Amino acid sequence: MPTNAPSPTAERVGGTPTHALQDVTASDSTLRRFLHGLPGVDAVGLEARAASLGTRSIKTTAKAYAIDLAISMVDLTTLEGADTPGKVRALGAKAVHPDPTDRTTPATAAVCVYPDMVATAKAAVAGSSVKVASVATAFPAGRAPIAVKLADVREAIDAGADEIDMVIDRGAFLAGHYAKVYEEIVAVKETCGTSARLKVIFETGELSTYDNIRRASWLGMLAGADFIKTSTGKVAVNATPANTLLMLEAVRDFRAQTGVQVGVKPAGGIRTTKDAVKFLVLVNETVGEDWLDNHWFRFGASSLLNDLLMQRQKLATGRYSGPDYVTVD
Repeated sequence: MPTNAPSPTAERVGGTPTHALQDVTASDSTLRRFLHGLPGVDAVGLEARAASLGTRSIKTTAKAYAIDLAISMVDLTTLEGADTPGKVRALGAKAVHPDPTDRTTPATAAVCVYPDMVATAKAAVAGSSVKVASVATAFPAGRAPIAVKLADVREAIDAGADEIDMVIDRGAFLAGHYAKVYEEIVAVKETCGTSARLKVIFETGELSTYDNIRRASWLGMLAGADFIKTSTGKVAVNATPANTLLMLEAVRDFRAQTGVQVGVKPAGGIRTTKDAVKFLVLVNETVGEDWLDNHWFRFGASSLLNDLLMQRQKLATGRYSGPDYVTVD
């Protein structure tokens, strides 16, 4: 189960990360040279490996452990224009006690809300292990001046956010303006300071190629991301086994080169226990036990938790509960 171990981080000078690869960020040209010098992704091989790992079956005892682990890794999320304080309070209560009839059920890792709902969420999970995460930097499009983005981050942190989920400027990235994207991540990380961990969202469905996802992964980590995250959940293509596998390989290789460990958060489209177990297998087989903890791996989800709870109850009693067993988010 989660240990919430402290995060190995690089030293920082004036908000800029310092690590074994810091020289590659010295200028736009060195950064571009490094990112375009990364090995090209064998798309067929990547998808075949992801599919192969997804066919692994696990025994009943291992499945029970996997379900509890997956529950503890959920960032229970509501990011809708119709969010109300009441809905956020209910979400917080569910995060703390996902199954009120069985207090052995682990709490989720976090609740994730818009900045204006952080204070409400913070009060709802007070006294528990559940963190409050907030999307920021003009989520989900990321189309705003940097001053507005940083104000967004400060508002969330001032309200009590433990984690910030920022979106990168995909337009700048796709135009090859890597230094601009890097500098924005560094600025957000500096604004977070020691108050909040930073998750950097790439919106992989808009990056078009696996090579771009690999470059974005390294760019985010070079800039000081504590987590790299696939998606906002607001586009057609979100987390997939293949793009998550690629990001897991990136954090593995980054730690090998710098000694800095970075978390991974697939988000969007992960709805069933079967899906979650496939992703946990990817983690175990690619980066190993060091990442099998909610300090290093999360699921960005809303409906996933309900299926995990139903499958957990099925393992415990041998039958599925009625439709009122879990709340509808």
